[in-house]
Amino acid sequence: MRLADPMGGLRRIIRAVLALAVVTLLGTVGYLLLGFSPLEAMYQTVTTVATVGFREVKPLTPAGMVFTMVLIVVGVGTVLYNLGVILEAVTEGHLRQFLERRRMDHRIAAMRGHVIIGGHGRVGRSAREYLVANGYDVVVVDRDPHRVQGLEGDVAHIVGDVTDDAVLREAGIAHARALVAALETDADTVYLTLSARAMRPDLVIIARARTTDSKDKLVLAGATRAVNPQRIGGRRMAVFALQPDVAEFLDVVMHDEDVDFRLEQVPVLPGSALAGRTVGELEVRQRTGALLLALRRQVDQPLELNPPAETPVPPGAVLIALGTQSELDALTALGRS
Repeated sequence: MRLADPMGGLRRIIRAVLALAVVTLLGTVGYLLLGFSPLEAMYQTVTTVATVGFREVKPLTPAGMVFTMVLIVVGVGTVLYNLGVILEAVTEGHLRQFLERRRMDHRIAAMRGHVIIGGHGRVGRSAREYLVANGYDVVVVDRDPHRVQGLEGDVAHIVGDVTDDAVLREAGIAHARALVAALETDADTVYLTLSARAMRPDLVIIARARTTDSKDKLVLAGATRAVNPQRIGGRRMAVFALQPDVAEFLDVVMHDEDVDFRLEQVPVLPGSALAGRTVGELEVRQRTGALLLALRRQVDQPLELNPPAETPVPPGAVLIALGTQSELDALTALGRS
């Protein structure tokens, strides 16, 4: 079942109201030409179109009678059309959908630092569930209304083609922190990546690659990371088979909400208490209780696992740390202040 088009219902209501206004205007002008005053002409037109049965304001000439009969036929038809359109809009929910869409648009326009999910299939749905569970704002975009039908009111969503620049702007790409591109084909995902990168050169773009060969193409198109879920899933299954305790530890730390320990990346902002020092001088463990696992000095450099004490920590670096939420919050505060 296809969802009703709220804009189509609104357009029909506007057309109906305009038609009624035109009939009222023409009736008023006609009675003016028949010698009525402006108020009398308006009154006569309204009572005639509404068929309330009041007497004429003044006696009608034969021409006035003919004009009144024509006005009754046209006016009654217009009024009945208005009633039908309004009844249809109420019963089919066009007005409700339009108002909900307006509220959703205002909600998306006010978002800052949200994540756009392009494509709400299995991968997009899984990404949305994880982000929402961790308290992040998301905007789901999918051209299939059935895929977002269950998100009514809970998660911001748009029914449209996410490869369209106008839809990306409507999704708030100007203020988004990241885009998850998980469309049905690699060709669509590449096109979305190109469009998003052109609109936001600094945007984090995570693209789903359906084949191993397409990963390199997506990176060339501008994706920050290209992920092949099937390959990752196969590797995780192999790890569970060979090192089940290690795999379970990573799952618990990353996904189990009942466990307080977390893995988190902490940016080191310029001028903060962490910028310009060495790893040994940071004293992460002593000052926050968190455990420093890795360091990335610059975006284009690889991760340095278990960095030695003399490793410099320049502004813009990213720390990977393990700890409780309070410990990680303390470390994040040092990286910002």
